[in-house]
Amino acid sequence: MTTSSESNLTGGAWAPGGVAAGLADLQSLDDQFTIDTYARLPLDAVRGEGTRFWDAEGTEYLDFLAGISVSNVGHCHPKVVAAVQAQVATLLHVSNLVHSEPALRLAERLATNSLGDGSKVFFCNSGAEAIEGVLKLARRAKLAGDFVVVREGFHGRTYGALSATPQEAKQAPFAPLVPGFVVAEPTADGITNAVTERTAAVLIEPIRGESGVHVVPDDVLVAARQACDRVGAALIFDEIQTGLGRTGPLWRFQSTPVVPDALTTAKALGGGFPIGAFIAGPKLAGALQRGDHGSTFAGSPIIAAAAHATLDVLMDPALPAATERLGARLRDGIGRLPGVTEVRGAGLMVGFDLDGGGAPELVLRAIAEEQLLMNATGPATVRLLPPLVVTEAEIDDALARLGRLLA
Repeated sequence: MTTSSESNLTGGAWAPGGVAAGLADLQSLDDQFTIDTYARLPLDAVRGEGTRFWDAEGTEYLDFLAGISVSNVGHCHPKVVAAVQAQVATLLHVSNLVHSEPALRLAERLATNSLGDGSKVFFCNSGAEAIEGVLKLARRAKLAGDFVVVREGFHGRTYGALSATPQEAKQAPFAPLVPGFVVAEPTADGITNAVTERTAAVLIEPIRGESGVHVVPDDVLVAARQACDRVGAALIFDEIQTGLGRTGPLWRFQSTPVVPDALTTAKALGGGFPIGAFIAGPKLAGALQRGDHGSTFAGSPIIAAAAHATLDVLMDPALPAATERLGARLRDGIGRLPGVTEVRGAGLMVGFDLDGGGAPELVLRAIAEEQLLMNATGPATVRLLPPLVVTEAEIDDALARLGRLLA
């Protein structure tokens, strides 16, 4: 009989810089050894630079998904690489029981460039963790209460985050979920009517990304702000996908007439490294007490170093205007393509619908025929999230590739 400890010694070794496995070998490993929760595309990535990556055969791909809005500064940005290399040789990990300058300086940068004086930051390791933490923050502030979320929203896969994601296909297999979530229509009246004296917070994405890049109108956000103020509830923006320059300014709320009481961030903050955070404005900054929340790996010196280098790129004063200009060019070009019925988005967060559906099939054809990476968020909807370092020529290149596919 083979013991578990013995079986641990039988797997294939791997080391960076070795001979890359081919796609078929990786698909075999995936089938045998990973739990089948991902519908992976028939594509392997072994090296990346800027807006492009290469597979084991040396084929170059234009990446207009950016790790689902993670690689906003592109693949292997030299500033991020240099910062991580320097930190790896200095200190890998300490617990949150001691002070660590990289994380504390990062908290300072995020707080002072977001929700105003008196804001504070809690670090975690992912977007879903940020949602879990901010829900605790809001309920601790009111010591009770429900959460109002909007239909077609998406906030993550852990139990609290999933309970805040009113999508039947995602929730049904895991019922019963966490109680206390009230689902509102994504309209001004819908949110206004859902908020009561019992509401602890309204949680909303200013652009609903996973449901097809639907921009929430300003009047809906204003209504949510007014409803929360009426009953003393918190307004929380999920900026995990919309933040960090994706739609132009550093945060999406800066393009709206509304300032939330807290926001969540993750994805692009680490430049490719796993990180999450929630930022509490002055109204909520003191709600959590010592012992209320924690995380073993959050605020790692390596991850914080990567985030500092990422912010150095994303806080370039010229970037918001460039992102808005390039996004407008991309949306306008898509709108001229055959078979496209609607184009939505802001900045370089773009979704478009196809007449008659076929979005998943188009994504597969784009990989095989045009070496272009994007993804489908539904039967008829394609989403594009190119790195923010994309050039005008690369925008036009992607449009040409899409044009050939849709011709």
